Amino acid sequence: MAAIGKIRSWGPALVGILALGLFGFIAQDGFSTCKGRAQMSSSIAGSIDGDNVDIQEYQALVGEYQELLKLQGRDNLDEEQLNSLRDYIWEITVQNKIIEKEAKKLGLTVTADEVVKVLKEGTHPAILQTPLLSEFVNQQTRTFDATQVNAYREYMKTQAQTNAQAAEQYALFEACWPRAEKMLAQKLLENKYQALLAGCVLSNPIEAQADFDGRNVESQALVASMPYTKINDNEVEVTEADLKAKYEEKKENFKTYQDTRDIKYVVAQVSASQKDRDELMQVMQKAYNDLQGDSISINEIMRTSQSNVSYLGLPVSRAALPSDLADSIVKMNPGQIAAPFESSDNTFNVVKFLSKVNVADSIEYQVVSVAAAASADSIVKAVAAGEAFDSIAKKYNQRAEKTWMRSTEYESANALSADNKQIFSALLNAPVGELKNIALTQGNLLLKVTDRRGSVEKYDVAIVKRSIDFSNETYNEAYNKFSQFVSESQNVAGLEEKAAEYGYMVLDRTIANNEHTIAGIRSTHDALKWLFNEAEENQISQVYDRCGNNDKLLVVGLSKVNPKGYASLASVEESLKAEVLRDKKFAKLAEQLNGVKTVAEAQAKGAVVDTLSHVTFASPASVPSIMAYEPALSGAISGVEKGATAKAPVKGYSAAYFFQVLNRNSREGVQYNAEQQMKTLRQQSMQQTVGMAMQELRSTTDIEDNRYIFF
Repeated sequence: MAAIGKIRSWGPALVGILALGLFGFIAQDGFSTCKGRAQMSSSIAGSIDGDNVDIQEYQALVGEYQELLKLQGRDNLDEEQLNSLRDYIWEITVQNKIIEKEAKKLGLTVTADEVVKVLKEGTHPAILQTPLLSEFVNQQTRTFDATQVNAYREYMKTQAQTNAQAAEQYALFEACWPRAEKMLAQKLLENKYQALLAGCVLSNPIEAQADFDGRNVESQALVASMPYTKINDNEVEVTEADLKAKYEEKKENFKTYQDTRDIKYVVAQVSASQKDRDELMQVMQKAYNDLQGDSISINEIMRTSQSNVSYLGLPVSRAALPSDLADSIVKMNPGQIAAPFESSDNTFNVVKFLSKVNVADSIEYQVVSVAAAASADSIVKAVAAGEAFDSIAKKYNQRAEKTWMRSTEYESANALSADNKQIFSALLNAPVGELKNIALTQGNLLLKVTDRRGSVEKYDVAIVKRSIDFSNETYNEAYNKFSQFVSESQNVAGLEEKAAEYGYMVLDRTIANNEHTIAGIRSTHDALKWLFNEAEENQISQVYDRCGNNDKLLVVGLSKVNPKGYASLASVEESLKAEVLRDKKFAKLAEQLNGVKTVAEAQAKGAVVDTLSHVTFASPASVPSIMAYEPALSGAISGVEKGATAKAPVKGYSAAYFFQVLNRNSREGVQYNAEQQMKTLRQQSMQQTVGMAMQELRSTTDIEDNRYIFF
């Protein structure tokens, strides 16, 4: 058991390999680019600057990472988790291609000898950033230790000879190690490229002083605010020419990198009918009646009532109780039974509280297993006579290592076998030092608790929990109604016209081709595929049933096709109109403030006045009277001398402002250190430069993401 525990402890290290390490793996293997147009639709997941990404190789990467996740017991990823995994691997693929391309232009490479040298020296920061490799860094010296790698290999190799799980982990480790080295090579290449970018960043005393002052020089100002709400929207004319001009001004903000679709859609939620609820309540009432007596076992009651919650027959901690019931359960008394009730998670519940106990949180134990009961009896007698348990274990070629168990280990199980229940019960209840002889299905287990630590309150409780689900009859009724609605709608306009008649609501949104669902509703991939592959504008889809958690019906209509590039003026018209309104309202208010020399004069013209303190250039000023944060006001105040007033009205997000600076001083306790400030500023600028450079490279890379075709 201890050996298996040791093996499992390496799971997170192995799982982490591809999390950052797929860079190297993908860089070495690449993706096939020799595909014809006829093949592309059936085998190409996308392309990166003309390099095709083959769907089979891409899915192979997803599959390999899923295998690694199984080492942590995550055998079955749900739809959302799998989609997140696919997106992560796609982003790594894109990022890797970008770095590879730029490095090639500059002649940057990383050789095998460099990787060997880095591992031999063991001090490069990239090692700590590389999963699996980082697990073999000595925590005292903070250097990579190859002797730890060799020791682990030998240990795993030995265990693999007698343990199938260890053999699987050993094979996986050997397969993953070369990939980790490849990932290290990619990380070194990335570091080289980023070092060149960082070398372009300089700092100087003037910049450092300005940055320090911007953060630490505070102003007190008297501020007069003329909020834009003083002018009604209908008092301002916004023309088509105004919108076009603003669009050209802000055009780069509207650039899109994926194809999108403007859609209308209707979702019908199927819920249990009153008949469904009544029938389920009869089941719950029977469970309640059965729990009041002793003629039927609890396990049988749980089985016949088809409870969502298992009964283990062992006390569990509060954390293992259903979250919606925990507060009420811990307040119950032994023997108390709660009659059927509805809970916040859309379930009916019956609860029988059996007992409450305090047990150790951590339990240390030793075990020896024997095939014959007679051998077990002789061991019990030998221990009673004073022979050491460790010595007896050696006679049976067992180590009887001391192992710690958290008392919560069994709580996540859906069920426990009779043998496991016996073992856990003994661990929870056996006195320290006492030898327990446990008769199991295939032999005997000699168990000895050697230590207990901590104490936690646990509850033996039977919970019958059933979801309030709809019947097939209810679903069919909802489906027939929804299908009739869709058949009468014919197109997008009809969808909107008929929705109110049938009691549905039409929703709208813009969806990109790199999304996996319609409006976050699970199991809607077919609808997404239809939108981007087949749909024409003003067309509506078929009915998509069993969406979400099999409880939603969906119909989608395509309003507009938006190819990647710049969003149309029509699609961003509302946001543009808001900006134009603000511009024109400011112009009107600025005209009212024209000629104002003092804050008092601005107040006389209808402005509200606040005294602002601790205003710095680096953070937006907070204006209490209109509840607004205004970066432009901070900058304007910081640029005016003490005692002076604004040279012109300041345009903010929420108002036009006029101000006078009353006082200015540096924050107390803060001293300027030119050398340190320059160093800090350079580090910040380096991070920003590298980040912006990578973002710019991404924006100028021609990326086609067609994964929606496949999943």
